[in-house]
Amino acid sequence: MLNNLTDTEEGDGGPNSQGDANPKESSPFINSSDATEKSQKYDGKHMALFEEEMETSPMVSTMISSLANYSSLPQGSKEHEEEADNEEEDKKKKKPVKAPQLGTLMGVYLPCIQNIFGVILFLRMTWMVGIGGVIGSFIIVFMCCSTTMLTAISMSAIATNGVVPAGGSYYMISRSLGPEFGGAVGICFYLGTTFAGAMYILGSIELLLVYILPQAAIFKMEGLEGAEAEAAMLNNMRVYGTIVLSFMATVVFVGVKYVNKLALLFLACVILSILAVYAGVIKTAIEPPDFPVCLLGNRPLISKGFDVCAKTLESGNGTVTTKLWSVFCDSPFLNATCDEYFVNNNVSFIQGIPGVMSGILKENLFGNYLEKGDLVAKKGIATVEGPDDTLTNSNRYVLADITSFFTLLVGIYFPSVTGIMAGSNRSGDLRDAQKSIPIGTIMAITTTSIVYMSAVILFGACIEGVVLRDKFGEGVNGNLVIGTLAWPSPWVIVIGSFFSTCGAGLQSLTGAPRLMQAISRDGVVPILRVFGHGKANGEPTWALLLTAGICEIGILIASLDAVAPILSMFFLMCYMFVNLACALQTLLRTPNWRPRFNYYHWALSFLGMSLCLSLMFICSWFYAIVAMVIAGSIYKYIEFRGAEKEWGDGIRGISLSAARYALMRLEEGPPHTKNWRPQLLVLVSTDVEQNVEQPRLLSLTNQLKAGKGLTIVGTALAGTYLENHPQAQRAEQSLRKLMETEKVKGFCQVTISSNMRDATSHLLQASGLGGLMHNTVLVSWPRNWKQADDLQTWRDFIELVRETTAAHLALLVPKNIAAFPSNGERFSEGHIDVWWIVHDGGMLMLLPFLLRQHKVWRKCKMRIFTVAQMDDNSIQMKKDLTTFLYHLRIDAEVEVVEMHDSDISAYTYEKTLVMEQRSQILKQINLTKTEREREIQSITDSSRGSIRRKNPAVVTTQLSVTEEQPGVSSKVEKPEEEVQLIHDSTSPTSPATPLTPASEGGAQTPGSAQVQMTWTEKADGEPAKPPGASTPQGIKDIFNMKPEWENLNQSNVRRMHTALRLNGVIVKKSSEAKLVLLNMPGPPNNRSGDENYMEFLEVLTEGLNRVLLVRGGGREVITIYS
Repeated sequence: MLNNLTDTEEGDGGPNSQGDANPKESSPFINSSDATEKSQKYDGKHMALFEEEMETSPMVSTMISSLANYSSLPQGSKEHEEEADNEEEDKKKKKPVKAPQLGTLMGVYLPCIQNIFGVILFLRMTWMVGIGGVIGSFIIVFMCCSTTMLTAISMSAIATNGVVPAGGSYYMISRSLGPEFGGAVGICFYLGTTFAGAMYILGSIELLLVYILPQAAIFKMEGLEGAEAEAAMLNNMRVYGTIVLSFMATVVFVGVKYVNKLALLFLACVILSILAVYAGVIKTAIEPPDFPVCLLGNRPLISKGFDVCAKTLESGNGTVTTKLWSVFCDSPFLNATCDEYFVNNNVSFIQGIPGVMSGILKENLFGNYLEKGDLVAKKGIATVEGPDDTLTNSNRYVLADITSFFTLLVGIYFPSVTGIMAGSNRSGDLRDAQKSIPIGTIMAITTTSIVYMSAVILFGACIEGVVLRDKFGEGVNGNLVIGTLAWPSPWVIVIGSFFSTCGAGLQSLTGAPRLMQAISRDGVVPILRVFGHGKANGEPTWALLLTAGICEIGILIASLDAVAPILSMFFLMCYMFVNLACALQTLLRTPNWRPRFNYYHWALSFLGMSLCLSLMFICSWFYAIVAMVIAGSIYKYIEFRGAEKEWGDGIRGISLSAARYALMRLEEGPPHTKNWRPQLLVLVSTDVEQNVEQPRLLSLTNQLKAGKGLTIVGTALAGTYLENHPQAQRAEQSLRKLMETEKVKGFCQVTISSNMRDATSHLLQASGLGGLMHNTVLVSWPRNWKQADDLQTWRDFIELVRETTAAHLALLVPKNIAAFPSNGERFSEGHIDVWWIVHDGGMLMLLPFLLRQHKVWRKCKMRIFTVAQMDDNSIQMKKDLTTFLYHLRIDAEVEVVEMHDSDISAYTYEKTLVMEQRSQILKQINLTKTEREREIQSITDSSRGSIRRKNPAVVTTQLSVTEEQPGVSSKVEKPEEEVQLIHDSTSPTSPATPLTPASEGGAQTPGSAQVQMTWTEKADGEPAKPPGASTPQGIKDIFNMKPEWENLNQSNVRRMHTALRLNGVIVKKSSEAKLVLLNMPGPPNNRSGDENYMEFLEVLTEGLNRVLLVRGGGREVITIYS
């Protein structure tokens, strides 16, 4: 086995390996050198059957070996530390990076404990209990801890669903919810971590300036009251916060290893401080500490400024006033004028910490919310206040510094339960991340939750209410309130909390830049790519600068109570999407969703998500909306400008599930007329290089759709799939590129078949899925169909028309597509003319309305023309049509065109004669090209000579008509155009029977052909052509008959007459229109008249610049009902 393994490794990476080079083409010969090499290479490995696939499908042993040697060690703190040590010790020889060895305790549990316990516990927890009461505070703690516990359960499921490289929460969210959600939530998490750093720094400055070294204040607060004192304090916070931030950023920049080495010290400070609090609680049960609080009436006094809690003292010489007397009176004498409240109320003192057995818990059960500037008063003590008393000497009382309410407490408290991601962020350093992350995180949350809930009850049971509501400990000699409870000394808490907050700030400034670096290197947010760069060892220098800049914003806010709700928003949003990711993966039952952590459920994840969303709006609806706007903006930015990533995320899975559900719903029945819109199948042709030949067809598609509904752009290729697959891929890329250029949202499809006719038919049948099918086909008019070398082009077009009719699909045929406007053009004026000849379900009404929604056609006005017969009331028709359009809510001008009966002109006969000449020649002559040209020339010359001899007056008329319609005579005078049409060797060799319309009424009324969507051809008693007509000489005899026009097919004459009459009217009325829409008649049921059909359509649209031929799909597409 060792030999085999060695051979395998050499084969995979040795000199004979073909894996890194361009693969050689397989030789068909058995004795080729390539085959010999492979046979030797895999000799004795029982892989002979799979030799040809080894380059793309490696052996299982190779694959398992590569997986076993996989290391998820990130460029995290450990690698940075080792790399720095290696540079110092030996720059030439690097030590190999050690495998991660951290277990559950050191890798997850303790880091989570350190991150969860923080500044809020030490600085705001007691105040929260005093303001919100024990019950209210317990509810807040329980909600927040439940949220983090549910989030931890969801996170554990995601973290154990495969190997989680470094990146922690960002990696989990982005790979579960996709790059858009991942980037948005990742940046929100980054902002939350950054503002957490600002909060920790502000907390450390508050500890320094209020409790440790008040003399260090730059802006002195002595003697200041109200807003002035508050402004001075905030300015001190800003100055010192900026200094501390600069120092911490420098420490992080110099080396992360110093932060990591101090982490254990900071953690010890946190644990020691909490143990000191519990020790103090136990001591209060035995011997309560002496922390007297001086009260004037029921108002606690600020302890600074006096030494004895009394108005006067008895001495040997009599009564002496105290410093407290001097505070409230204008002189130290007994006859001084004093504050009225001071005179009417007695001074007393109470114990600030009566002890856990004192029964004070009853007083602290319920909340006592205060307005800013309100007095913190003791309940249950009588006080004497005058009705007109105003608050004087307010700087001597303990006052509320902010207006408090329940939701504010939630926002301030929630940051104290964040930090649950600390373990997952270190996933690259863990020995077994899938085991350690769930156990360590859940145990850490359980521990901290027990501490927080017990702290709420113990604080309420041990500390007096006025002391709890005294945020800065002004009534207890300026001590930290929680410090008064600690044993053996308040300084244990003060110093311990100071170092722990400094450590937490350093951790935030260490983790946030690495999170930003991970987002930047993923490339999902292009504008952030610069922050992916750093020092040679991978330190994120630019990301650190950005982090310090954002952190400075939080420091300039300067208020811990104002910064806390901001980072609460970002953390709650991150936790909400972690729960969403777990719920989606569970409900979608993705095959790859196989977490080792089994104690999760989608209902728990949804509950956690709901709690996160609720807490966001409970904390601050304003901040919640701002955070959502920021996340939504980042999401849309990534969606439109970000790099496309495919991470197998859950959003792609939910999209597939939603699409499947929607498709199943669509199968229930066809859409209602109100919901009908053209679902387009756009058929385009490509050249030899697989480039689209009619790009304006997609411009028209965009103008019709405006991004709504289904659009499928398809093209057909002739050949076999195996041989033409590369061409199909090139064609698909060309279609996608053009669709992107023309901003057409839809799908593209390339079909390969043995011939173009079948390939197009396959496209027509197989496009779409389930109920999401196309209902309209858009195909351009075949250009130069008369001059085409291959007659199959227009025959394929006619077959396509027949197939759309059979499939009940609408058909749109733009003629002169090159003249249609691009998406960048704008029509400042003009008309869209609709020629409504037959009812097609309302397509002619709907299409102009859709076009006018697009900015290209928006300023064009709509005109509707309809044709009245002899027996129609034109005035009533116009009135009815106007009413109909009013009910359809369509603004359009209405005009009724009257077409009177008229004799069929000589020009009509001449056009029909030339058309039938071409048809008969195409069908009956099967000669070489040279002989065809000769025969056609002789036939045309003889027929023209016969016309001139027998009917000189008619010829004159015909010539005059021809002169009136330029461009038509060229079809008569240029026989070479007719010659180019004769290339079909499969044309039938027997003449067609003369044909007429199915109804005799159609024969009697020349204008009746205009109301026939299709026509049926059959014999109607006309004299049959002689049998000799099957030869060229027989054709000459036909044309020499007297008169020649009597033998023409009268059905064709009537159709030509109708086409010419309609064309004349349309050109007269709509020659200046920007677009003309008119009904497209269907092809004949008998294929023998296909050539004539193309000629009729050509005559019908002659002289018009832009024409859109419309053929309905057999159903109503527009309704007057709401």
